[in-house]
Amino acid sequence: MEGPSRSISALVLLMLVLLTIEIETMAEEEHRIYESKSSEYRGVCLLDANCDNICKAEPSLTGGHCHGFFHNCYCTKPC
Repeated sequence: MEGPSRSISALVLLMLVLLTIEIETMAEEEHRIYESKSSEYRGVCLLDANCDNICKAEPSLTGGHCHGFFHNCYCTKPC
């Protein structure tokens, strides 16, 4: 009788793992952030605070930070 009991336990465990993965995926989708290169920032972006201030002055943007090989300013907003 151990065979069917183990199969059921394995199936329940597999379903719980899949459910956990699905819940984590849904949570990540809710917190997605859209990034785009700033159209207003000029020059090399060295300070996140400067980039953040420039981005917040643009409509509908919530912040910004410097990144990338060429140190560009990227603005952010929720998707």
